[in-house]
Amino acid sequence: MSLLADPLVQRMLVAGLVVGIAAPIVGTYLVQRRMALLGDGIGHVALAGVAAGWLAGSIAGLAQRDALALPGAIIFAVAGAAIIERMRARGTAAADVVMAILFYGGIALGVLLIGASGGTSTNLLGYLFGSISTVSWQDVWVSVILAGVIIAIGIGLRRALFAVTHDQEFASASGLPVNVLNMLVAVLAAVTITVAMRVVGVLLVSALMIVPVAIAQLLTHSFNRTMFFAMGIGAVLTVTGIAITLYVNLQPGALIVVIGVVTYAVLATAASIRRKQRARIAA
Repeated sequence: MSLLADPLVQRMLVAGLVVGIAAPIVGTYLVQRRMALLGDGIGHVALAGVAAGWLAGSIAGLAQRDALALPGAIIFAVAGAAIIERMRARGTAAADVVMAILFYGGIALGVLLIGASGGTSTNLLGYLFGSISTVSWQDVWVSVILAGVIIAIGIGLRRALFAVTHDQEFASASGLPVNVLNMLVAVLAAVTITVAMRVVGVLLVSALMIVPVAIAQLLTHSFNRTMFFAMGIGAVLTVTGIAITLYVNLQPGALIVVIGVVTYAVLATAASIRRKQRARIAA
């Protein structure tokens, strides 16, 4: 109980909890659209935004050069998401090609901009792999607000968003603003990534969005249940990972993802064994 009284532990748990709940909401839509790797492309654009924020803070002479890192990440991530969605909708380039370009371009631009601001590539490590132990209460409250927006939109508009992600032609025939809703999913993904990157890092942020959904799909086939199960699973994974690192010197973001992957592997194996047993009985 003494650990829970520590403000650092409180910040870590609150930040991890809100991210663990919010990230799988958007991940559910991305899995439905078969764009599970979208987070990687946007995440690396967000990394360039972090570096751009560092550069802007350096030029402005701010005492904390990373004060503009989060706003920069949000701007770049939303812009990157909008570009991907526009090009996908117009069919001007394959979505996987666009994401690959953004993936590599984001890393390269981030390294160049952080160097131009007087920093080094090591300053980006916290954003690449997560640094939840460095979050301030201001960071936590920003995360809570952004996560609240994600949860409100992702759950409040889930019927319309599901219709668009499941069958765009039917959604269009039903009178739904398909282009607007598609863009909304992309923007939500961008905001989710900027919120989650301090917890698990840019390189692992897609895992926190997708792995809980993959686990939930092993437990249910309903879209609504998948989403809500994934939210609960995401919360359990993040809190469990953070709790373990309070006693064992491990990187929280990586541990959260590993726990999720192991959980998925165990449940998938168990499900496969059950299917084989039922097939033998039926035969």
